[in-house]
Amino acid sequence: MHLTSLCLLLTLMGLCWCLDNGLVRTPPMGWMTWQRYRCNIDCKSDPDNCISENLIKIMADEMADSGWRDLGYVYVCIDDCWSQKQRDSNGRLQPDPERFPSGMKALADYVHAKGLKLGIYSDMGNYTCGGYPGTTLDTIKTDAETFASWEVDMLKFDGCYSNSTEKALGYPKMSEALNATGRPILYSCSWPAYEGGLPPKVNYTQLGSICNMWRNYDDIDDSWDSVLDIIEWYAKNQDVLQPAAGPGRWNDPDMLITGDFGLSYEQSKSQLAIWAILAAPLIMSNDLRAISQDAKDLLQNRLLIYINQDSLGKQGSLISRIGNLEVWKRELINGQYALAVLNKGTDGLPRPYSTNLGLLNVTQCTDGYKLYNVFEKEYLGMFTSSTPIIIRVNPTGVIFLFLRPVSYIP
Repeated sequence: MHLTSLCLLLTLMGLCWCLDNGLVRTPPMGWMTWQRYRCNIDCKSDPDNCISENLIKIMADEMADSGWRDLGYVYVCIDDCWSQKQRDSNGRLQPDPERFPSGMKALADYVHAKGLKLGIYSDMGNYTCGGYPGTTLDTIKTDAETFASWEVDMLKFDGCYSNSTEKALGYPKMSEALNATGRPILYSCSWPAYEGGLPPKVNYTQLGSICNMWRNYDDIDDSWDSVLDIIEWYAKNQDVLQPAAGPGRWNDPDMLITGDFGLSYEQSKSQLAIWAILAAPLIMSNDLRAISQDAKDLLQNRLLIYINQDSLGKQGSLISRIGNLEVWKRELINGQYALAVLNKGTDGLPRPYSTNLGLLNVTQCTDGYKLYNVFEKEYLGMFTSSTPIIIRVNPTGVIFLFLRPVSYIP
């Protein structure tokens, strides 16, 4: 059955699957296990890095004690490989008793006591991607009720081991089931990533009505090539993706890998700047115990977070290309803007870029704009529409600018 026909059938049946949880009016922020820790369940030889309540508690402690929570990083998310290999006698998912001996409700209580929120993972299919029990169409209600009874705050719903028809039924049905529990649970859908991320297979109007955020594209790896591939896919398809995003419904280019092994300092700035321009969720996957001070300073940059969390909720876009330079722009509330100039080149010297506000179509405030370099934490001065803006962008790096009208009144 084609997806369009299926959606029409569901409409005619009178089913109303509208997400109504009032959550994440700005992009969610937090931390997740997957990219850094994958499916490491070897707690005997690697107890400090295996998927376990110990790891979650350690990261929750770090988030509460090292400034992350107070900046908005509040979701602590368990990805795949947390459960037993079989459901219990009542057909419910249960955590592995050796790695989660206290149970999920106790872990949620611990996380909540830190002023944080707990996220969990399941899969719309027979198995999770890691081979653990999935959520099938007949267990959706049970699993939603189980997660709510544990007082979970977020569900990442993956899509391995199912087909397009099952996904078209299951993702909306889980949204309905989560709503029915009465507990506000952020609903993160991987559905579009399994259908190519684009219409006609992906209906972003429907997604925005049933999901709080959704993965559009491939998993991120710990490499610059992976980050750049995601950026280029978003640029190529921005006319489809940009209108889909807004308060309570976000495109998700995947986790932040700043602080891991694969990105240089310049490349880390580039990922963060483009993710902020895209109004993307800022979900880290790193070791907060061992993160460098440079990486921590980037991730905790207050102006970066201010831009990402802008309440207008409008996703930015690529506005021009000049050789290896890309210029990305995001409109913010009260006439403010963010501008990222990305250098994709790897060929030696920093690359010069010259422009002005008139060329960038930032002219609404006739008195001019105050410009700030986000990562250098530097005020650059007041610029009118014709004042030259001259910068140099390091290879695989970015210059990230914040523009505020001179007439701005907080």
